[in-house]
Amino acid sequence: MNSNYAVIMAGGVGSRFWPMSTRNMPKQFLDVMGCGETLIQQTFRRIKSVCPVDNIYIVTNLDYKATCLSQIPEINESNVLCEPVRRNTAPCIAYASYKIFAKDNNARMIVLPSDHLILNENEFVNTIMLCLEKSEKKNSLITLGINPTGPETGYGYIQYLPEENVGMSLIRKVKTFTEKPDRKTAIQFISSGDFLWNSGIFIWKAKSIISAIKYYLSDMHEIFHEGIDLYNTNNESKFIDRVFPMCKNISIDYGVLEKSMDVYVCPSKFGWSDIGTWGSLSNHIEKDVNNNSQTSKSIHFYDSVNNIVRVSRDKLCVIQGLDGYIVVETDKVLLICKKQDEQNVKDIVKDLSLQYGEEYV
Repeated sequence: MNSNYAVIMAGGVGSRFWPMSTRNMPKQFLDVMGCGETLIQQTFRRIKSVCPVDNIYIVTNLDYKATCLSQIPEINESNVLCEPVRRNTAPCIAYASYKIFAKDNNARMIVLPSDHLILNENEFVNTIMLCLEKSEKKNSLITLGINPTGPETGYGYIQYLPEENVGMSLIRKVKTFTEKPDRKTAIQFISSGDFLWNSGIFIWKAKSIISAIKYYLSDMHEIFHEGIDLYNTNNESKFIDRVFPMCKNISIDYGVLEKSMDVYVCPSKFGWSDIGTWGSLSNHIEKDVNNNSQTSKSIHFYDSVNNIVRVSRDKLCVIQGLDGYIVVETDKVLLICKKQDEQNVKDIVKDLSLQYGEEYV
């Protein structure tokens, strides 16, 4: 267990969850479920049962360092790795991998987003341990795939080779990755029976992912390998501030996993959601008899069905005659949009940023 390391990715802004999630306070730092824990606090607590606290790293934007330390006082300040600029998941994972490998060349890594919901935590831990065992036996790159419950268009998909059991229960070799499909394609994927949702959770040995980065992202390897003697020293931050902006803006999926022939997927059932949109949140909030989701008893519906409403708890809210809408209120913003168009919220945020800067986003 002492060679198990976790990397929690916490640099995103969660724009599809706007206006609750903003640049100043992204969704990973919010208690979106009203359970008393923020999403990143839940993630940290879950992964503590798999690896020591000293082996848990958070990669985030410099702007969120203080928030990470405030919400997770157990973590060492030196374990909060700060990206000077946003460059997607490949540079994020590369930085953490090279740093961890410099400390422990036998390290096994779990890489996971900070803002996912997992309902069955025991099953999650069991799945992680299974994949860690597999990664130890082979230099494989493993991702967790979620058994789909419907033709979701907001997730990426992984197709696996059903006939190739690789010597361990469940784990299959990956055939293809597909980014967010349209509904027709998603329905075809579900019908085929050999597609899973891409959870964005990865398990591998540090040396395995470094070897893959060296082969498929050689420029990035050169950047981070240059600092091999600087990681875990007082000169690390200065080095990262200098070289990180040189990295290509690319995801680990596109940069490495979609190219590698040694990628495996573990079909998983542990009550997963990336809580990427209001619609995905509503699946985990109690609904009334008319399928309205609400987070406060002060919300009253009349002749309204299939809505998602979130307002401040001290505000009386009356919704009349709405069918299939999202209504979200914050101190500065009121959002009203059709549920079917919620994927457009990210584009709306971009437009508002051009008009108002960061005041409302």
